[in-house]
Amino acid sequence: MRPTRLPRWIFGYGSLIWRPDFVYESHASACIDGWVRRFWQGSPDHRGVPGAPGRVVTLIACAGSRCWGRAYALPKAEQAQILAALDQREQAGYERLILPLKLADGRQVDGITWRASEQNPDFLGPADMDTMAAQVLASEGPSGTNSEYVLRLDQALETAGHPDPHVQGLAAAVRGLQTGAGYFKRL
Repeated sequence: MRPTRLPRWIFGYGSLIWRPDFVYESHASACIDGWVRRFWQGSPDHRGVPGAPGRVVTLIACAGSRCWGRAYALPKAEQAQILAALDQREQAGYERLILPLKLADGRQVDGITWRASEQNPDFLGPADMDTMAAQVLASEGPSGTNSEYVLRLDQALETAGHPDPHVQGLAAAVRGLQTGAGYFKRL
């Protein structure tokens, strides 16, 4: 039996879009069909702490939907090392998933991504935007504030020409609460 060969492409739909932190040969805008990005995963290790997790994105299956992100081609000689580092980065409920990617130039390739399923202990599930925004503003972890994560993701998707309504909605709610908090602090 032949060993299964892993795809050389990584698909990022969250912080990997704006902070890949690994060596890659090339990158491109890419999308996956049948999935949406949602801030439904708890982050007790990067954008929050145990007992006070931040909210980060995961993929939720949704027929007829499309999720845009960034694909990175890994150098073959460093692929195992990079995947091990990404497995460590994407711990707290995330598992590897291989999906077909559509690159912006029309090519179709298989790619590896990480998804936190509803069955993991850090899955938070849906909530209204104001509730999520309040949690985001209150959360900070070793990788920084949760609000930075939300706002940088929103900016990266906008800059790439692929704004995401869910991300835009949460970013707007976070900005609104930040503005209100700043106003009350000045009084």
